[in-house]
Amino acid sequence: MPSLLTLLLLPLSWLYAAGAAVRNWLYDSGRWASTGAAVPLINVGNLRVGGTGKTPHVAWLVQHLLAAGQAPAILSRGYGRRTRGFRLATAADTAASIGDEPWQHYHEFAGAVPVAVDEDRRHGLAELAALWPDLGAVVLDDAYQHRRVRPTLNILLTEQARPFWHDWVLPAGRLRESRGGARRADLIIVTKCPPDWPAPARQQAAAAAGRYARAGVPVLFSTYRYGVPLPLPGSAAGATVPAPGAEIGLLTGIAQPEPLLSYLRGAGYRVAWHRNFADHHAFSAAELAALQAEWRPGQVIFTTQKDAARLREPALRTAVAGLPLFYVPIRVSFLADGAERLQEQLRGLFSSRSVA
Repeated sequence: MPSLLTLLLLPLSWLYAAGAAVRNWLYDSGRWASTGAAVPLINVGNLRVGGTGKTPHVAWLVQHLLAAGQAPAILSRGYGRRTRGFRLATAADTAASIGDEPWQHYHEFAGAVPVAVDEDRRHGLAELAALWPDLGAVVLDDAYQHRRVRPTLNILLTEQARPFWHDWVLPAGRLRESRGGARRADLIIVTKCPPDWPAPARQQAAAAAGRYARAGVPVLFSTYRYGVPLPLPGSAAGATVPAPGAEIGLLTGIAQPEPLLSYLRGAGYRVAWHRNFADHHAFSAAELAALQAEWRPGQVIFTTQKDAARLREPALRTAVAGLPLFYVPIRVSFLADGAERLQEQLRGLFSSRSVA
């Protein structure tokens, strides 16, 4: 049942949704141009603002393409960066110059995969093609509403705890367009599921998603696997990963920190405090100094892999050096036969190449 505030905001949501619908119609009818590329374009996006797990799913796709002998690139808008236009990531870049998620991708793949940012993805694709003529595919990070580009495979993510079919368009809810936008998806992935989510619940979710998607579109389910916490480079030396049962602090600047918080508590850690900032928050030296004033000796501070990118800004070097910071790596894992079904979808993109 919608809350009173949601009901009051619904008229504004209808106006927002109407504007998005007109824009989509202009692209769908061909009145506005939507172009593809010479190589497969795999888009990972969502209907909702933030927090559905695009970054680790992009990484899963790129790892798979690399293992299959393809030559993928990643193209993102570079949300939160202080630059504009096309920019190819290099070792000299920071989260401020290319965005925290592209920076994370660049370092995760150790420069082996071209990572570029451009608010105009069509222009970015042209630049990538000129610089890397042997590219085998481009993975688009968050281009579901960027209709100037036409993906070969359009993957829609929706979070298990906040699925798009239970949400409303902005400002009453968090959707960027109506639920009917799911009809553009070639594949839907329900993310951040409990690892043991039972089959009847998955079937119910698939049926709910299917009411808005095209007939026959697969609905897959993924979960997070958390790795051993790693020390943030440049943070206080000598700190070690505490054993379960220890008291820790948590520092986050992401849209949905609840899964990590739940995981840490489930692993036996006692979370003494949690400093939670907005998604893509640019941490300041003053904020970290305030954190250091509250920190107690013996505590270790955990953060996310995405936040670690912003905490490595040169301006924060001194503040970070005084804190025992560890980030928790995450990986995507699929429930049931989801990985095999996604691989089958990818195989269909490459008619003349072998994708395992």
